[in-house]
Amino acid sequence: MKNRTTENNSNQSVMRRLKFNLSYTTALAAISLAIFASCEKYVDIKTQGQLTPGTIENYRYLLNNTNAFEAAPSISDMAADDLEIIDGSAQQKGLVSSDYYGYYSRAYQWSDVIYPIENLYHKDDTWGALYNTIAYANTVINEVPSVTDGSDLEKEELMAEAKIHRAAAYLMLVNTYAKPYQQATAGTDLGVPLLLSPSTEQPLVRVPVQRVYDAILKDIQEATPLLPNEQQYTTLPSKAAAYGLLARTYLYMNSYSEAAAAADQALALNSTLIDLTALDQLTASNYPKRVFNQEILLSKVPVNGVSAYTPTAFRLSSDLIKLFGEDDQRYNLFTVNGDIISSWDVYEGRYYYLDYVMNEGRNVGPTVPEMLLIKAESEARNNKPAAAMALVNQLRAKRILSKGTVNLSASDANDALLKVVAERRREFMFRMLRWWDMRRLKDDALFQKTYTRTFAGKTVSLAPNSNRYVFPIAQYEINLSPEIVQNP
Repeated sequence: MKNRTTENNSNQSVMRRLKFNLSYTTALAAISLAIFASCEKYVDIKTQGQLTPGTIENYRYLLNNTNAFEAAPSISDMAADDLEIIDGSAQQKGLVSSDYYGYYSRAYQWSDVIYPIENLYHKDDTWGALYNTIAYANTVINEVPSVTDGSDLEKEELMAEAKIHRAAAYLMLVNTYAKPYQQATAGTDLGVPLLLSPSTEQPLVRVPVQRVYDAILKDIQEATPLLPNEQQYTTLPSKAAAYGLLARTYLYMNSYSEAAAAADQALALNSTLIDLTALDQLTASNYPKRVFNQEILLSKVPVNGVSAYTPTAFRLSSDLIKLFGEDDQRYNLFTVNGDIISSWDVYEGRYYYLDYVMNEGRNVGPTVPEMLLIKAESEARNNKPAAAMALVNQLRAKRILSKGTVNLSASDANDALLKVVAERRREFMFRMLRWWDMRRLKDDALFQKTYTRTFAGKTVSLAPNSNRYVFPIAQYEINLSPEIVQNP
């Protein structure tokens, strides 16, 4: 399996200056293509021959297609400090020798350019896939009201699902290509192009970060009352998913009380935790598939798929390894020694392996553990260290073997906050959120630091005030749409 699929590359073409019109005819064709592209065997998607022009079922089929709506960023984990590529290692040499994986090593080095235009693989899969999701969502939102059948409630429910997917896509975009949210500057900081209709021509002008977040909140708040409490599959938005996405959004706006309130609403609908302490080993038969995993509120998957193939496997950094005890089942079950990674090269160290075992991309969407830790962080910041630790320990009871240190305590609010963030690192390793956390915490004195890496003999640093906390936009996209302003 390749990390950058042909399908992901083709997604880029969808947004070329939006010179398309997903009108009824085009949308029908898109639905047909999406159906045949889908590889999610658990979702009941019917074939093209069963589509009826002008009917609501077309849009139900479109929303059921995971390829259209499940995409998430892939480059965030490469920049985060959970990952380490040892200079001179077989993995590093393999990355240097391959143009195909150049984006991986450049993201790891926080380079000024991730996708050079002269490189054959110069398209940014993340940008293309997320705007592809937005295009599909806009089609549903704008066309469903005029279909010839279906009740008003049925139409509203479909539009609500599409709004949650659109909101999730914009949250991922703005946390990849724009500065972290700061209330004082969000009104002027460049965000991303905000496209809310499937018109034939829309300039891709970057709107302020605040406008992007306002649109995200509006979509979630309008959609939530119209969604079911739960769905059969984690790929389909529910009320719990909406509240989970709302909690995540508020967290990255530094609105901790609002984040905790939303997390509470999500947990009231779904508080299921998988008991990892009951597993001796991880297999595809004893751990739930992503679409059935009850911890997941809304499934989202990095566009480059499974991460455990050489040379792009995720090696745990020494800092991350130090956070795990020998009784932590997240380390024992979800990571392996390097000799398991490759049979032809010598791979040393410890590597993330969950998605390889499950033979599917890892989830980076909102989860029940994330809701517990969002609440815990809010309690710590509200000077309630004991309450924060109670929430952390509720999660750890399902993660740490009883012979280990299950319950943690904190001496004060700052100590509790440090422990909550450390628990987030353990729980969400290689799930996109560590990079987002590094961005939002970089100016906090408790967490502020300069990161340093060496790759192919070159040493690079990431200071708290670095522009490289924001990924550059691929030159390919700017060439197509010159109105896009590049990040500094």
